Amino acid sequence: MSETMTRSLFVMFIAGIALQGCADSLPDRLGAPIEGYSHTSAAINRFSVNGNGGPNISPYGGGGKQNCCATLPVKWHSGLTVVVEWEKDPDPHASAHWPPLGTDGYRAAYKLHAAKYTRHRAVVAVVAVAPYEVLGLINVHFLPCNQVAVSAGATEPGLQNYPFHFPQKMQEPATCPKP
Repeated sequence: MSETMTRSLFVMFIAGIALQGCADSLPDRLGAPIEGYSHTSAAINRFSVNGNGGPNISPYGGGGKQNCCATLPVKWHSGLTVVVEWEKDPDPHASAHWPPLGTDGYRAAYKLHAAKYTRHRAVVAVVAVAPYEVLGLINVHFLPCNQVAVSAGATEPGLQNYPFHFPQKMQEPATCPKP
């Protein structure tokens, strides 16, 4: 490394340390990317966390696709909740039996099918965010009976320290408990 480059890096390092004293304190809230998982045979056409959108999710699928962002406190606290809203397609494979794409028959079949989508909202008191030590990716798990579970830590499904260990495929019970 040249002497000029070394000197430049040293000056930048010292300037960075000096500027830390001028910086505001850390924010109370930060934005975190949103990712979802469907543990049911339904597709999640769209969903949001505190009004910010997450990606669509195929039946028994999810992960790997993130949208930005929902804000959460940097530090987890007892009683921390979020509002999750979603649209669910209970029969995501129905289009296999429709007329060809782009035809009037297809559009009519889609209109009838879309009328069967269901919309849900898990109100603040219903969805508790699992404790986290470091704010990270917001993971939303869609479960049978229109239940959801949310985590927001610096861990991910499949790891031992992840707060939830749901099977990827869960069946809807014959009757769901009343909320």
